[in-house]
Amino acid sequence: MDNRSALSYCIETNYYSINRNIYWRRMKKALVILLKIIIFFIGWAIIAGIIEIPNDNPSVWRFYAELIPLVVMVVFTVVFLKFEKNEVKIPIRENAGKGTLVGIISGIIWIAFSAGILLGTKQLLIIGETDVSMAWLWISSAFINVIMQELLVHGYIYQLLKTRYNLKLAVVITTAIFTLLHGGAFEAGSVAVINVITMYLFTTAIYETENTILAPIMAHTIWNIVGAIFLGCVSLSDDYPSMLLMKPMNESVISGGAYMMEGSIIVLAVNTILMFFFLMKYKKKNSKINSN
Repeated sequence: MDNRSALSYCIETNYYSINRNIYWRRMKKALVILLKIIIFFIGWAIIAGIIEIPNDNPSVWRFYAELIPLVVMVVFTVVFLKFEKNEVKIPIRENAGKGTLVGIISGIIWIAFSAGILLGTKQLLIIGETDVSMAWLWISSAFINVIMQELLVHGYIYQLLKTRYNLKLAVVITTAIFTLLHGGAFEAGSVAVINVITMYLFTTAIYETENTILAPIMAHTIWNIVGAIFLGCVSLSDDYPSMLLMKPMNESVISGGAYMMEGSIIVLAVNTILMFFFLMKYKKKNSKINSN
């Protein structure tokens, strides 16, 4: 073998060796992150599931049924963030005031337009009222549930993927998790599934724009509490009561049929508009940061 051939052979060997090392490093990184996510998710679900829920009173039982998973979620989040040595962070205090306000206003607009259009066009009809005992406790339970959900999908897992990989992967993976957690949407049909997806993308756009998890928490809270406990046209767990009783005018994708707002294309339109509004705000914010 002449010198030129030997040099070529060495270069080619080193090239394949470097590529092979890069491949295995990437595989190791992916497996480690996947393992962290699995341990976080399954560990939280198992521990939250085995803790006995006290009290037979329905409203108190539901309160503890929401509180226990939240407490376990907070503990797991703190522990796993410690393992990341401050390289992965969940933004909370930064921009907290403005983010909270934007979340509240967005949530009000979200539920007001969705419910307002459906009620105004008589696609949904109010057929009665109910007296909800200990309404404040049911509202507190719904709020706790939202915090738990947001920490699950916009907390450690989301920020881990965003930090170690990129925003797009974080959004794709956590959108899938959020959608699978709302399994009832698959029974309700394709519109309901798309509504869950666009809802998550909308709240994610708020999250990224305002840079605090408080923004999606507040928007999500307004939607769940007003839509479920006050209006009765958004479904939470089966035991949650509602102050108003509603029924759809007919079985159509406009009224949402038996699933009401959650199966309505009106909600899909509102979700999409809000999602693109905050996406444009996010892009505008990023362009200012990059120009500076």
